Amino acid sequence: MIGRALDAGVQAQWVAGDEVYGADPHLRKNLEQRGIGYVLAIGCDRRVSTPAGVLRADGVAARLPEHVWQRLSAGAGAKGNRYYDWAFADIDTDEPDGHRWLLIRRHRTTGELAFYRCYSPQLVPLRMLVQVAGRRWTVEESFQTGKGLTGLDQHQVRRWTSWHRWTVMAMFAHAFLAVVASTERNPEPATAGWISLTCNEIHHLFTTLISRPVLDVAHRIRCSRWRRRHQYRAQQGHYQRQSTHEA
Repeated sequence: MIGRALDAGVQAQWVAGDEVYGADPHLRKNLEQRGIGYVLAIGCDRRVSTPAGVLRADGVAARLPEHVWQRLSAGAGAKGNRYYDWAFADIDTDEPDGHRWLLIRRHRTTGELAFYRCYSPQLVPLRMLVQVAGRRWTVEESFQTGKGLTGLDQHQVRRWTSWHRWTVMAMFAHAFLAVVASTERNPEPATAGWISLTCNEIHHLFTTLISRPVLDVAHRIRCSRWRRRHQYRAQQGHYQRQSTHEA
């Protein structure tokens, strides 16, 4: 699917994926041949070639000194920035063309580790790899939104044709919500005191406005603004607590 998309002219500099894709050497090789960078998750028991020899991923993490870890955000979440400790180490240094790293993420509270195989045709900083790793959460959040708002996961999968039609319609409905939210958000930035329109809020308004009499429109709009103000206050509270904790 990735190959077909790239052959069709889709512009992409990076590919991100979970451990299923990180364990596939054919995918990695194909992306490297195309000059496409990747950040693919791998298990802690995967072995990588380092200047110190072939080691397990968690073995590489154990050898890293504390000063190489950097606190970086993988993106903004509902409760603040997703801060983790990050480090990376060179791997597969004998391979031609490009640069390869083992990227390691450490939870700042529990110390839990996660690992990624990374490649780029050019030398890139740690911050860039962290940003690519964080984009995968955006994709997963889109899947969750599609399931919750448009029934992406509610097909019965009895035949491929019916599954394909259902999935296309669910994705089309999700695209409609995303486009409307973006269109309404761009001309007028979020007013101080409430959050921008989201897919969830557009879905709620669309559902209630078409199922209620026209006389209820003003009331529905007021309720929407109340929810957005409440969500804004909750969001600011989360960010403030995070700032206090980090300080």
